[in-house]
Amino acid sequence: MPRRPRIDLHTHSNASDGTDRPAELVAVAAAAGVDVLAITDHDTTAGWAEAAAALPPGMRLLRGAEFSCVSPTGRGDRPVAVHLLGYQFDPEHPAIVAEQARLRGERVDRLRRMTEKMAADGYPVDPDAVFALLPEGASAGRPHLARALVAAGVVGSVTEAFAELLYNGSPYFVPKTDTPVRDAIDMVRAAGGFTVFAHPLARRRGRVVEPSVIAELAGAGLVGVEVDHPDHTPEDRELLRRLAADTGLAPTGSSDYHGTNKTTPIALETTAPEALEQLLDTTTGVEVLTG
Repeated sequence: MPRRPRIDLHTHSNASDGTDRPAELVAVAAAAGVDVLAITDHDTTAGWAEAAAALPPGMRLLRGAEFSCVSPTGRGDRPVAVHLLGYQFDPEHPAIVAEQARLRGERVDRLRRMTEKMAADGYPVDPDAVFALLPEGASAGRPHLARALVAAGVVGSVTEAFAELLYNGSPYFVPKTDTPVRDAIDMVRAAGGFTVFAHPLARRRGRVVEPSVIAELAGAGLVGVEVDHPDHTPEDRELLRRLAADTGLAPTGSSDYHGTNKTTPIALETTAPEALEQLLDTTTGVEVLTG
């Protein structure tokens, strides 16, 4: 019986907050037996070309991005930050170019302000040193500040930095102005791509949306929902699987790999081939690349 393909649809390179160069990300995936890989850096497509050039024979590559969004919770309280995975869209579409540039600007401003607040309280971090950790054109994120804190000996790991100092609502946290999630769905669709709601019930990260919000988005053009994710409990995975079946959303599974910034190995969670085909049936954008 032939082996079912290993499909990981959510990974990060050092074009955002991962630690592997895009070519290294592809190599790690190949070594782990991944057949279909998606590169989905935060608010940027900067890693696409290098990842594509590094594809080994037979591996397929989906090109995407993780969009920083904001959504109603479905409970009538204040909106919540969410992430939307967009795939196979035209990276030169004017709306995509403009919004990703704006979001990257928000990230730079947020990271500088957080670093300055920490420095003012005596932490041995400097904004210029933090930004020196970013490759040219990379999308800035809190993990870059976390790595600076590890290097300064303040904490022992990126995970510890988030748990103790950089979590949402900490004294040093600075919010950013994200894209309304429906606008992001429309933007990716207009650019020929499709969208998947990333880790919607990752409760350890903070507040999450009600399942009813995901169901409403399914009627507004959302195509998939990330069910199997390291931050989802078994109970929430089952809830999301039922929701996907009821709404016609494709249920995906992904590692959310970040290199050494997280302990999660690539392809820890994977997507069924049938779900991938359901997703790809909706796209008119760039082609899936094969090495």
